[in-house]
Amino acid sequence: MAKESDNKVLSIEGREVQVTNPEKLYFSLQAKVTKLELVQYYLSVAPGALAGIRDRPIVLKRFVNGAEAEAFYQKRAPEKRPAWLRTVTLSFPSGRTAEEIVVDDAAGLAWIVNLGCIELHPHPVRSSDLDHPDELRIDLDPIPGVSWEDVRRVALEVQSFLDEVGLRGWPKTSGSRGMHVNVRIGPRWTFTQVRRAAVALSRAIERRAPTLASSKWWKEERHGVFLDYNQNAKDRTTCSAYSVRPLPDARVSTPLSWDEVPDCDPADFTIFTVPERFAKIGDRHADMDASPGSLEKLLELADRDEAAGMADAPWPPHFRKMEREAARVMPSRAKSAAKKTAPKKPRVKMPLITVANSPDKAAALAGLERWKAEHADIASLLAVDDVLVDSMRGRSSTWTRIRINLRHIPEEQRPAQETPDPDDDPTREWRERWKKKKADE
Repeated sequence: MAKESDNKVLSIEGREVQVTNPEKLYFSLQAKVTKLELVQYYLSVAPGALAGIRDRPIVLKRFVNGAEAEAFYQKRAPEKRPAWLRTVTLSFPSGRTAEEIVVDDAAGLAWIVNLGCIELHPHPVRSSDLDHPDELRIDLDPIPGVSWEDVRRVALEVQSFLDEVGLRGWPKTSGSRGMHVNVRIGPRWTFTQVRRAAVALSRAIERRAPTLASSKWWKEERHGVFLDYNQNAKDRTTCSAYSVRPLPDARVSTPLSWDEVPDCDPADFTIFTVPERFAKIGDRHADMDASPGSLEKLLELADRDEAAGMADAPWPPHFRKMEREAARVMPSRAKSAAKKTAPKKPRVKMPLITVANSPDKAAALAGLERWKAEHADIASLLAVDDVLVDSMRGRSSTWTRIRINLRHIPEEQRPAQETPDPDDDPTREWRERWKKKKADE
């Protein structure tokens, strides 16, 4: 156990911030990064990182045991915190409220990083108006097997469309496999209206690039690059600019100019390269606040879609059923009125096998690659959407389950279910206790 005397005290703009266990490795599989080095990284890009979180309530996603261990989300501000850190109280769709941290300066930034916040998750609102977002967030999330080139092509399609509706997009790598495009808007619209605009935009991009882009919420319907409009629902957050992501090479979600997008490579932006880039060229998004736009044209497009018979797109599962929302059921399970009167047919069970379970998405994806190498003849027959990468909700965090749909594999060639590698389902123990309790009742 580290001694208190081993802690490092930093003087930041007249405030003292203590870094506990400063030599603790937060990245160890590939990059070697200590907690102190992580804090120093954020201080080196503080003007850019603060531009994405300043004056915004922030959810603390804490990796207290480093990037390779399970993280948990903490909405409520810690009781023990510096007097100079302010908070605001947010209300959520569940009806609950939470007092959340607001970070305004480099000292506050260092303080939350010391808590284990490897990445930063601000809400899209300012502390003075918690009901009206000032940011439309476009999250380009490729399904497994989709190339980075396709992600860039969809991003450029988004840029072209935004130009047509009078909005300016600010692109950045997500720090993982996708891209984010943020749009500064005036704080005039509710969360519901901003999400509605995002749905209209996502559907428009799908119409313009039907083979590349998808606006479909259900994973069985997605293809190519999914435009996750639900990132604009209230209580949803995405990692902000200059966030370090918990990947082995310590990648950074990096702001770009549009002329960098066609040739950029997300692997080029890491905790080791971004500080030098920032010192040399500054923050590519420094002028974002200077040009807020209007959602009026997107909302007009949403009205036209509705008039054409398009229902609201599905909301996240923990939201109540919304007005104009289509049935919140997987399309494969949906039944028409005519079919309801017909004799029920036995449900066809898909031949699914689980190949990886882990709180660490990178570890789960590495397990998928090992499975593909071991079953190369089978892997070559799979379609892109036969690989199902699911983000599962645990009791206080998420974890990743990867399954393979063997529908395209001849039955006699299908491999049997093996022990997943890795096989770390954090809910297993809880589910087994629940089953035992039910059996005893």
